[in-house]
Amino acid sequence: MIKFTGERIIPELMKPTNGLLLEHLARYQFAIPYAKGRVLDFACGSGFGSTMVAKAAKKEIDEVIGIDLDADSIQYAKGAYYHPLVTFKQEDAADPTLPEKLGLFDLVMSFETIEHVQEEQQFLDNIFNMLKPGGKLVISTPFGSGRGKPTNEPFHIHQLTEQEFQALFDSYTKKEFYYQRGVLVDSGRDGLYYPIGIAVCTK
Repeated sequence: MIKFTGERIIPELMKPTNGLLLEHLARYQFAIPYAKGRVLDFACGSGFGSTMVAKAAKKEIDEVIGIDLDADSIQYAKGAYYHPLVTFKQEDAADPTLPEKLGLFDLVMSFETIEHVQEEQQFLDNIFNMLKPGGKLVISTPFGSGRGKPTNEPFHIHQLTEQEFQALFDSYTKKEFYYQRGVLVDSGRDGLYYPIGIAVCTK
């Protein structure tokens, strides 16, 4: 059994009404319409999201590969979330050899990952280099005080501002930005505070 530390979502150890769990489920639900061909789930954690997408888009996808740095999470995912279209691997998101190891994808999902990664540019380069031409990236992060500034989240290196987050994707041919508040994901409404940003980018 994997230990719940608060860093990764483990649905069977959380109440169905847990806000953090519901937020994560909403992000994967948001990504499902983009799923086709080969799909990569960066920082898949316990594996529930990779399997959720595989089940929902089984007619559109060829495979889902979920990767995570944590060996215990990958071991847990292999046991708890088996699906014939899903493979879980222990990998470092900032490993420069990752594109060579894993190949090209039609969709890359990366939810609540970048704020954990010290080698931010290498991580972003890996994503771009692993996308096929026309491939989609769906990525999210919590907003905060900005790059290099302290955060009260113990597992986060920093939390980008909205402007810093949106500036990361200038290499893409198309980019759209959405916002999340609880289970609500939309394009942003005046007067509402959104703690999380989501980008949908086309290579």
